[in-house]
Amino acid sequence: MTTLEKLEQWADDHRPSWLSFIRMLLGIFITYKGFQFMVNIDQLQNLTGNLDLSFAGVTLAHYIVFAHLIGGPLLACGLFTRFAAAIQIPILLGAVFLVNNPHRNELFGNSSELEVSIITLVFLLIFLFIGSGKYSVDYLRHKAQAKKLLQNKKHQTAVNH
Repeated sequence: MTTLEKLEQWADDHRPSWLSFIRMLLGIFITYKGFQFMVNIDQLQNLTGNLDLSFAGVTLAHYIVFAHLIGGPLLACGLFTRFAAAIQIPILLGAVFLVNNPHRNELFGNSSELEVSIITLVFLLIFLFIGSGKYSVDYLRHKAQAKKLLQNKKHQTAVNH
């Protein structure tokens, strides 16, 4: 086991359980926002179209909806957590700067959306670095892989003797 694997194992064993609960809530919230953006796709396309990126505004709007609808459930159940967080971070960085835009539309609502975007971004960065925790599909997958690897190692030892 490498030093990085030992460090990751220690972090998994000592991570507070409430972070898993926050991850689940964050995933549900991001999924909700994805549905909200999907229902208001025209407003989202207008907003992204104002970025002077030519046809990329429509593509960007669809990416935002897709990333939220895929990444949210992945975060909620703790499956590919780092990937799910990574695909959300550029969107939230954009949201933080777009919310500060004085010409924002009703899609972002009132100024509390800035705080929500910043808090969401901070939690995404946390989960990008620390992963999903014990109460996740990722943890179960890694545990099953480790068990299988241990069984293979025992089998190889038995065959060699």
